[in-house]
This record gives sequence, structure tokens and C-alpha cells, in this order.
Amino acid sequence: MKRTGVVLFNLGGPQSLDDIEEFLFNLFMDPYIIEIPLRGAPRRMLARFIAKRRAEKTRHYYEVMGGKSPQYALTVAQASALERRLRQEYDVRVYVGMRYFKPYIETSFEALVNDRIENVVLLPLYPHYSRTTTLSSFEEWNRVTSGKTAKMKIVTVESYHNFPPYVESVAEKIKGALKKFPEDVRNDVYILFSAHGVPIGIIKRGDPYQRQIVETVDLVAGKFRNRHSLAYQSRVGPVKWLGPPTLREIKRLASEGVKDLLVVPISFVSEHSETLYEVNHLFREEATTAGIRQFEMMPALNDSPKFIDALAQLVKEKFQEFRRL
Repeated sequence: MKRTGVVLFNLGGPQSLDDIEEFLFNLFMDPYIIEIPLRGAPRRMLARFIAKRRAEKTRHYYEVMGGKSPQYALTVAQASALERRLRQEYDVRVYVGMRYFKPYIETSFEALVNDRIENVVLLPLYPHYSRTTTLSSFEEWNRVTSGKTAKMKIVTVESYHNFPPYVESVAEKIKGALKKFPEDVRNDVYILFSAHGVPIGIIKRGDPYQRQIVETVDLVAGKFRNRHSLAYQSRVGPVKWLGPPTLREIKRLASEGVKDLLVVPISFVSEHSETLYEVNHLFREEATTAGIRQFEMMPALNDSPKFIDALAQLVKEKFQEFRRL
């Protein structure tokens, strides 16, 4: 097989408190995140204004998490684990390309060129396809590589929300998290799946994200006898988003007598502010105040062996497509 590279796409995150505004500026410059008909200088002015305002609030999140996002280090660990797994059978290198902070997607492409890679698998660390994540990353790849990939064969993984090895990797993590509860209550622990929300308008225009999230939850929950439900977190802006909001669902469950709660951040495969701060800090405090006796969060998949094996299987399946290109 020709020299092959795998690029892991992820969102990225600030690597210090001083990076927060730049990260947010890059985020709000993305037309898939803020869908308004502004380009050039007007959009940069708006993105800078929003980033500056939100940076003040967001700074506290990262202070709680130790002064930076853990996503870069975790994604590098995932890349290293995946490369070790693949190199048991193939001569493959794995690269990291972040959408909103260093190392950017453009940097990963430059590394591919320097390493004279001929076959490329683009693998987003988003199991569920959405224009706000998957498509945005693919479009950024297309932008920075336009006219420069003539010597490369490129295949993509668009989603793997119902891929059995991925589903099994989530189920394994849930089993581990349930062990934090006393054995005599584990079957009664309520499992609340929490996915990152998106505006309803995006779903109405055909984005498959919500449908894929629901399918994943059904597949994973089917492996347990525990009661469960699905909610959405991280709402931003005035438009209507998918619901119910996770925090409101936690309060509802508490009011109905639920005492032991496991929150499963279902759309996240590596820890960042939405898991470590929003779920494990903010939601935990609110749950305790509302009357939840024991609150636990399932850790993200990160570089767990089952998840890395799932990614390796996805990549190996894609290798077959190079023969047809």
C-alpha cells in the first residue's frame, strides 16, 4: 500500500487562558456556527465583538479545568494510540487537524505533504454528522488544500454513530461508570444521555445530527435495563435549539424522585469544557442542590482501547476504497 496518512479532525481548544479569545474568534468566524450573511471585515468585526464578550465568561470555565482545554493533549493521545494500533498491520501515520485552534487543519496538510503521503483518510472525531462539525471540517480541508492534492487519493469517514464497535466502546464506558455506584442500586441508576445541542433550524434543513444521536442512544441504552432519557446541552444565542436542555431535565428527574444519576455525554469522544466544566462541575452542583444523592459523569472515550480499536476498524474499511480511486 502507498504511503498512507490518517487525519483526525477535532474542534480544538485554548491551550492557555490567553488563547481563549482567539479560539472563540475562530469559532464565531465559521459560517456554519453563526449563519448570517456577513463576509470579510463585517464578519470579522462581529466575531471579534462576540469573542471578546464571551471570553470574559468563558475564562472561568478554563480556570476550573486547570487553565486550558485538555482537548489537544487528548487528541494527540488518540492519534498516537491509533497509529500504534494501525502500524501492527500497515505503514500508516496519524495526524491531528483542529478546526478552531492549533494545530490547524492546514498544519496537518502541510505535514502530509512533507511526509510525501499519497493516500489520506479524513476521520472526524465526531461520530454524528452535522454541518456544524463534520461538514465544517471538510470544508476547511477543501479550502486550505484547494488545487494542492493532485498527488493524493482522499477518502472520508462521515459518521459512525451506529458502528457496532463504537457503540460497544460507549457501553463499556457506561459499565465502568456504573461501578461508582453501590452495587445494590446500579440497576436503578437513571442514565441521562446529554448531547451537544444545535439550532432546530439546522435540523429542519435536513441535518441528520438529531436522528443519528437518537439512534446511538437507542443502541447503547438497549444494552442496559436502566431507565434513561436524552437531553441537549451548550445552547448559545437567541434562536431555538434542540431540547430538552440537560439542566432542566436533571431538575425534572430530581423532582420526580431520582436519587442516583449517571450523565453520559454521548456526542463527545474527548473531554473539553462541555464535559469537564458544564457537566461535571456546573450540572453536578445543580443536581446536588436539586436533591440528587449521587451524580456521576461517564468519562469521554478518549484513548480507551475499545474506542481506538473502533477507529482502527473504520480506517481499515476505508483502505479498500483506495483501490477503486
